[in-house]
Amino acid sequence: MNKRRLGNGGPEVSALGLGCMGMSEFYGSTDEAESIKVIHRAIDLGMNFLDTADMYGRGHNEELVGRAIADRRDRVVLATKFGIVRGDDPRARSVDGSPEYVRKACDASLRRLGVDRIDLYYAHRRDPQVPIEETVGAMAELVAAGKVGHLGLSEVSARTLRAAHAVHPIAALQSEYSLFTRGIEEEILPAARELGVALVAYSPISRGLLGGSLPPAGELPADDFRRHLPRFAGESGARNEALVAEVRKIAEEAGCTPAQLALAWALSRGEDVVPIPGTKRLAYLEENAAAAGIPLDAGVLAALEAAVPSGAVHGARYPDMSLIEG
Repeated sequence: MNKRRLGNGGPEVSALGLGCMGMSEFYGSTDEAESIKVIHRAIDLGMNFLDTADMYGRGHNEELVGRAIADRRDRVVLATKFGIVRGDDPRARSVDGSPEYVRKACDASLRRLGVDRIDLYYAHRRDPQVPIEETVGAMAELVAAGKVGHLGLSEVSARTLRAAHAVHPIAALQSEYSLFTRGIEEEILPAARELGVALVAYSPISRGLLGGSLPPAGELPADDFRRHLPRFAGESGARNEALVAEVRKIAEEAGCTPAQLALAWALSRGEDVVPIPGTKRLAYLEENAAAAGIPLDAGVLAALEAAVPSGAVHGARYPDMSLIEG
């Protein structure tokens, strides 16, 4: 697996990382033993960049990842996040970016992960009640204390990214980015490149939509959150499936799967882009990893641009976009 660097002086990571969120919740049933096998196989394949967060499974995901890497910590670049706070209602969300919470959350993540240092620590969302300078200032103290190696932000505007970077170097910006989600190309990605901040692209297969084999939203398991996402349901779902069908045709002509084509497209966007497809199944992990070796020629890229131009996808990313900073 080829390597890419996160930011100026940041860690060197595999060109494809592994998103671990679905191993704990959101995408139907989970199998902890299988998930640990997936993490181990990813590491063996050279996918050394693991992504988790304290809110995934309300801490369970960090504990799972911690157990999986306990005997191979030196082979992993470990990223986690803080800031999204969940209450008793599993659907409720709030954001806390206060310095007190930053310190508290970091210590809790270190305990759950069973490590003494987090390689990349993200603010999962910006707290609109706390200046980003205060949040990042507290994160910088964690770097000085040796608890954190590098800092990241998730789903912030170009303005916020610049303000944060002025306080302490930001190694990575994590945002949703895929053939189906390209809004960051207008202002946010150029700002990241101006500052030397890498883009960690989550949901690069558009939560499986670009995989080309998902059933209609109403047929997904009751505990699969995609049932409630605007892009998967109703008229938007049907219109997006037509776009997926076009991607499937291009993938067949290119001799790869639609998911591999989506990942190869994301990788082609620049050496500073690191996609982190999530999976909890070994077969999908192997398929995703193989995408790192698929070159896309100008003809394939042009065909994809014609089939799915920026803005062609129907429906919002989430039912409630209030936690996403525009």
